[in-house]
Amino acid sequence: MGAENSTLRIAVDFDGTIVEHRYPDIGEIIPGAFEVLRELQEKGHKLILWTVRDGIDLQAAVDFCLDHGIMFYAVNESYPNEEFNKYISRKVDADIFIDDRNVGGFLGWEKIREVLIPDSSNIIKETTNKDKPRKKGLFGW
Repeated sequence: MGAENSTLRIAVDFDGTIVEHRYPDIGEIIPGAFEVLRELQEKGHKLILWTVRDGIDLQAAVDFCLDHGIMFYAVNESYPNEEFNKYISRKVDADIFIDDRNVGGFLGWEKIREVLIPDSSNIIKETTNKDKPRKKGLFGW
């Protein structure tokens, strides 16, 4: 499923995916998150922040990502400045969703890189939480 030949709209969750769960606080960065997100943007993919956060908690997440070099194409909407219509679902229109609540659990950023950027030669250096056992999902990922 390499995405090297087409632009994808990729919806990315925040808590549990980019950072560890600490809502409403912001948890520790999950190793590789920002590196892979930057690589996806460099490949021309459009990243959408897709999170349950709203108000000041949402702004804190957006600012945190900006501080780490990620500006999202859209936030909790399918495209910038989408006009809300009561007949349109809140679910964003994306090609791929990256979320810790996936069936099988969160794949991890290295696996996401492998699937979406197969030509990448970068390897995530797990410098934090490397001794912490990773929770495996239903399918053993």
